[in-house]
Amino acid sequence: MKPIRILIADDHEMVRNGLRTVLTAHDAGWTICGEAADGRRALELVATLRPHVAIIDITMPELNGLEVTRRIRAQHPETKVVVLTMHDSEQVMHEVIEAGAAGFVLKSDAGKALVTAIARVIAGKTYFTAAMPEMWLFALGGLFVLVTLFLPRGITGLLRRKEATA
Repeated sequence: MKPIRILIADDHEMVRNGLRTVLTAHDAGWTICGEAADGRRALELVATLRPHVAIIDITMPELNGLEVTRRIRAQHPETKVVVLTMHDSEQVMHEVIEAGAAGFVLKSDAGKALVTAIARVIAGKTYFTAAMPEMWLFALGGLFVLVTLFLPRGITGLLRRKEATA
């Protein structure tokens, strides 16, 4: 089996170093094939290195992580994207899903959840952080529907947002 190539894109060097340490300590045949400190460089590296997985921070200079995710999914659909962020809002999660990410991990959970997230997306599944326990994610034929346990607020709010954008 070929090693799984992983790209790390985050504008903070300390975060990239920490992620590299966590991922290389996990003995699963994974290799860090590149690192980027901004969105444009991340796109360049995806095009040249063809990673299996790209870990993308939402808040980066040049291009934000959501736009990077959209472009990776459009130009390199074979690369799975796991978005890494400190933003734990429902709105951000909606945007991540709409951008086409296969995973969403909060930086506060990264030490324990990132390895699981990568393993799941490599296996063709999704992973969305457990730090948002009030949300459930269902994949329906490639369409993602986000449902909260607070049904009146969650479903009706989501439907209203979808109707407003239609």
